[in-house]
Amino acid sequence: MFKRILLPTDGSELSLKAIRLGVDLAKTCGASVIALHAIPPVQTIAYMAEIMASVEFDYAKEAAHFAERYLEEARAIAEQAGVPFERVLLFGHQPHQAIMQTATERECDLIVMAAHGWQGLARLLMGSETHKVILKSPVPVLVCH
Repeated sequence: MFKRILLPTDGSELSLKAIRLGVDLAKTCGASVIALHAIPPVQTIAYMAEIMASVEFDYAKEAAHFAERYLEEARAIAEQAGVPFERVLLFGHQPHQAIMQTATERECDLIVMAAHGWQGLARLLMGSETHKVILKSPVPVLVCH
């Protein structure tokens, strides 16, 4: 049924729940999984460019540290289930764009993701990445609540 399942992660508990569901589904179908974490660009304002240069470096370093942890958690879940695993880490991409790009490039036939990661004001300001993926995905999307 499915051969390659994409598992985007933002490190949230709900995201880990979606990874577990995707890995279980992959095991049942004999599929492989690809865990993805996208690090969005630092939002800068033109007149603050000089100040933001040092902030951007620190941001990238810390974001990469967290991303490695999130992808390692996904790898451990897949390994424990005996499911073939790949990982993708993309810098400078909006998450929904990275998800759709990876699904296309890696020929995924399903995306399993959390209903939302951010809460409150952050979600209001940034929008729902899941909603954007649902609207534009080239493949079916299974949303985990």
